[in-house]
Amino acid sequence: MANPNIPQGTLNRIRSNITIPGNTALNVTPAYMDKSFVTVTFDGEFDNLIPTATGGVTSPEPYVMATVSFGLLRTQALANAWQSQVKALSDLGNVSIFPDTTAYAEIDLVNCVVSHIDPGPFDGTNPSVKVTLRGIYYVNNDLWNI
Repeated sequence: MANPNIPQGTLNRIRSNITIPGNTALNVTPAYMDKSFVTVTFDGEFDNLIPTATGGVTSPEPYVMATVSFGLLRTQALANAWQSQVKALSDLGNVSIFPDTTAYAEIDLVNCVVSHIDPGPFDGTNPSVKVTLRGIYYVNNDLWNI
């Protein structure tokens, strides 16, 4: 039987951050984020199970697309820096997302782009600018050793 007294850990929301090694001026720390902080979603399947007559054949993917969403405070200059970046070039290159706990590894994406910026309402009630990034997350790395 599993030990029911294992400490469950602590989440530290101010640990979450996003780094862009190719343009550190766009790095996002919690002081620039809205309450939603950062969300990472993997799009697509890591492996395909293809039906056969008597079972299934696996077909692992070498990568999946990832979507990163976060809210910037429009009241900080960093939100405008992101807007200026997409006006110049929406390609970012590599991006690393650090989670809210040391127990979970950072998520490294390659070939990232800014896919969407929503500046939100200018009605004095919502300071959030929603930013969406898309990139590639490599999976099934052992495939390259076959």
